[in-house]
Amino acid sequence: MNNHERLLGILEEDTSDYVSGEEISRRLSVSRTAVWKQINKLRELGYNIEASSRRGYRIVSRPDRLEVSKLAYMLNTQSFGQRIVVLDSTVSTQQDAMRLAEEGAQQGTVVLAEEQTAGRGRLGRKWFSPRGKGIWMSIVLRPSQPLAFTPQLTLLTGVAVCRAIRRLTGVEAGIKWPNDLLVHGRKVCGILLESATEDQRVRYCIAGIGIDVNLNTEDYPEELSRLGTSLKIEAGREIDRTALIAAVLEEMEQVCALYADQGFKPVAMLWEALSVTMNRFVRAHTGQGSVVEGTAVGLDPSGALVVETKQGERIQVVSGDIQLQV
Repeated sequence: MNNHERLLGILEEDTSDYVSGEEISRRLSVSRTAVWKQINKLRELGYNIEASSRRGYRIVSRPDRLEVSKLAYMLNTQSFGQRIVVLDSTVSTQQDAMRLAEEGAQQGTVVLAEEQTAGRGRLGRKWFSPRGKGIWMSIVLRPSQPLAFTPQLTLLTGVAVCRAIRRLTGVEAGIKWPNDLLVHGRKVCGILLESATEDQRVRYCIAGIGIDVNLNTEDYPEELSRLGTSLKIEAGREIDRTALIAAVLEEMEQVCALYADQGFKPVAMLWEALSVTMNRFVRAHTGQGSVVEGTAVGLDPSGALVVETKQGERIQVVSGDIQLQV
């Protein structure tokens, strides 16, 4: 246990009263200057600590920190979330989950982080993942379907997350093909599916989920301020991150069970009902460098977006970015 953790333990022994700097210095065997530095470290971690020159220090409020025990208590699942890893900081939860999958981690294993220093989005983009403000999560999946159908898992994950957000927060999020959740046209969640394959079969998939939960407007860097939003901004209140994680895992387990039992068709129906892409005029920039324009009319059995051009031709968009036209 490092000094700021020991300091936290001292302050939490009696949260109703102050603890003098002299007492803390004595118990930690450090100078009063070192105590001040550790107090500031706790403040950086989100603790609101009141200082009085005559009385010492006391905790006024604590950050919303993710804890395995609290999440496990809230969960109502059979397999998803039965193994949970919570990290204070990591480069990317995707990398951590991949490592666990390579070591044999079962489906439903979850990696969470308070912050990511290099979170990843689709097409090599960076995902903004500030400390304590969102849900930065990766889930190990062990699919049995052929490699060609793995894009369906992105849509499945979008359905689960969208349902969880709506159920827990009341925010009317919608799914933009293939992997974004929007509220009033602004991005609140991104999903990244990465697969490990061998001999044309899927060994495992990692479902990366990034949800902007309790960010304030001023938290966004300038380049994202007009593109992103958070559940707190949209709901007008703080959202319990742990409760939302539990809801996401419950929905993932339910939708995965539906998928395993009945295939992709019912999942596609749920996706279309939650989609902000359907029946909209879109411009699709495909992975092959071409541009397809037309009305999004549905999903094909693989999960590709079907776009009907003005000439009546129906084109399957397998990958790429789309722009929704007003």
